Amino acid sequence: MTARHRLVRVPASSANLGPGYDVLAAAVSLFLELEVEEAGEYSFDAGGLDVPAGRDNLIVRAFESLHSADGIAFRLKSEIPLARGLGSSAAAIVAGLYAADHLFELGLSKEDFLARAAEIEGHPDNVAAAIYGGFVICGAEGDGPTAARFDPPSGLEGIAVIPAEEVSTERAREAIPGEVPLADAVANVSAASRLVLGLQTADLDLVAAGLGDRIHQDRRRGLYPRSMELVDEARELGALGATISGAGPTVLVWTTWQDAGKVAEALEDRCAGWAEVRRLPFSPQGADVPEL
Repeated sequence: MTARHRLVRVPASSANLGPGYDVLAAAVSLFLELEVEEAGEYSFDAGGLDVPAGRDNLIVRAFESLHSADGIAFRLKSEIPLARGLGSSAAAIVAGLYAADHLFELGLSKEDFLARAAEIEGHPDNVAAAIYGGFVICGAEGDGPTAARFDPPSGLEGIAVIPAEEVSTERAREAIPGEVPLADAVANVSAASRLVLGLQTADLDLVAAGLGDRIHQDRRRGLYPRSMELVDEARELGALGATISGAGPTVLVWTTWQDAGKVAEALEDRCAGWAEVRRLPFSPQGADVPEL
């Protein structure tokens, strides 16, 4: 019998998009690739990344939530930086689940993947973007998460400013109080509504008007002050605006595709020595299992 062998490709994701705290996320064009093969013994090739190679690896944990990893060889290659707010853990979880499902032909639906991935991750936004691609709005129905997806609008591009330092998701979450002032909540609902409407109608002026946040970004300013300074200055550099990506410290700068080149150049000058600048188009493609 021929040994089974699969390749899984999963995009990075940016969540907490401005006012969309734990609700709105987008897939972006950085990818994790995972090969799994029946090899007779367990092994994990991390591809040079500083991640565990044992059964405690997040990919393997997700895989084993569906099927034992006994006899499985894992080979990882990833462009997604760790602990920078670009959904590296979400991509790992989704890759592990997809690998087990497709290797053993378990037949899970995308809704099944979302429920299982959100349970492991602890929140649905990043994993939903990794599964569905495009932009997703997350919610809950009954006992499980839901996700409504739509394509990225034409003319919009993202640029990621990725600082060298890491920020733990736990520290970022601890900075957000359990209760926020009503005025802040109302402001975020208003901004999120404008942002989603702008994205769905490709009205980039409305997108720019919807990028403000009064719940999570300022409360995390002490964790990454330089990133927040860049959020404050993004429009002066020619962008539509900027948001902290996920838990940070990466900054997602929003721009038109026509202005992306000059904005990226301005960012390179502004961030020289402390952050990497990468043009990062929004990806309509979610997790995929291409033919080998």
